[in-house]
Amino acid sequence: MFFKKRKEREKKNLALFVDGPNIIRKEFNIDLDELRKIAGKYGRIVTGKVFLNQHASEKLIEAIANQGFEPKVVLAGEIESDVDVSVAVDVIRAAYTDNIDIIALASRDADYLPAIQVAKEKGKKVLVIATKPGFSKALQHAADYVELLSKRF
Repeated sequence: MFFKKRKEREKKNLALFVDGPNIIRKEFNIDLDELRKIAGKYGRIVTGKVFLNQHASEKLIEAIANQGFEPKVVLAGEIESDVDVSVAVDVIRAAYTDNIDIIALASRDADYLPAIQVAKEKGKKVLVIATKPGFSKALQHAADYVELLSKRF
């Protein structure tokens, strides 16, 4: 019993950010429990946010909250529905947070490279979790750790 407690204390703190429009798509059919398990291998998840645009259904928002994630609905323009800026801001905030050791980002999008670079400059390890197709090679190379999600059919 003592060994487990000690090991738990040694686990790194992890902030998990999910680019909802990029990852939570019907064609991928991603399981958020799998996402949590993958991130949990690298550290103790102290914050877990799923970013959604204003087009997300109430049912989806509720399902995300029921799985223990914080849904963050981002208002975007009529044409543009990306959540990238909001995700990047939270990644940078986490990079400047002392009790966060690892930043996990679930996305396939290379737009996050500058935020990842800031995190690494601040001494954080970066885990990128994604699925194929469309997983940016640049994003893969920038990360310290890379994990692929499996598609459910």
